[in-house]
Amino acid sequence: MATLQPAMKKRQVIANSNRTMFLWIAIMSAVVGICAVVGYFLLQQIVYKTKVTNQLDATSAILTKSNDNAQTLIQNVQVLETNAALNAAKAQPGEKALQVVLDSLPADVNTLALGASLQKSLLTGVSGLSVESLTMLPSGTSGEHDGQLAFTFVVRANDASSLKDLLHRLERSIRIIDVDSVSLEKTQNSYTMSVEAHAYYQIAAGVVLTDKVVPVK
Repeated sequence: MATLQPAMKKRQVIANSNRTMFLWIAIMSAVVGICAVVGYFLLQQIVYKTKVTNQLDATSAILTKSNDNAQTLIQNVQVLETNAALNAAKAQPGEKALQVVLDSLPADVNTLALGASLQKSLLTGVSGLSVESLTMLPSGTSGEHDGQLAFTFVVRANDASSLKDLLHRLERSIRIIDVDSVSLEKTQNSYTMSVEAHAYYQIAAGVVLTDKVVPVK
C-alpha cells in the first residue's frame, strides 16, 4: 500500500491543477467577455456621441447663416424706407414706406379686405359708371393656385371711356391685380363689361425651433 501513495498523490495534484487551470480559464473567459461587451457598448456610445455632435455642428452652422441673412435683410428693409417710389405710393402720410409692400401683397387670405377695397375705392368714383355686381370667389377656385384671390365684377357705363378709366385704375392700384378676361356687351344706350381677375397674397414665413431626435442605431 505504501507504494501506491505517491501515485495517488500525483494524480490528486494533477486533478487539482486541472481544476485550478479550468477555474482560471473560466474566470479569464468571463473577464474577456465582459471587456468585449463593455468595449462594444463604449464603441456604440462614441459613434452615437459623434452623430449628436455632427447634428449640433450642422444646427450651429444653420443658425449662424440665418443670423447673417437676418442682418442683411434688416439693412435692405432700412434702405426701402428711403425709397422714393414707395413713399410716394403711401395711402397715409404717417405710414411707413414698407406698408405699401404689405398692402400690395398681404400676408394672409384677406378676401373681405380685398372686396371692401374694390367696392369702396377701385370700382367707385368713375364718372358715368355703376357697379352691377361684385363676387369674391373662394381661394383655389377655377383652377387657381395658392396665393391668388379670384373675383368677378360687372359694371355698366354710358360711355366706353368710363370703362377704360376703370381698367386704368386697376392697373395703377397698389394691390397687384391681374385681369384674366374681359367681356364687353353694347346696347343702344350703354356698355356692360364683365371682368374676371385675381389679386395675390403671400403667407408670411415663420421661424420655428424644433427638436430633432438622433436615433441610437
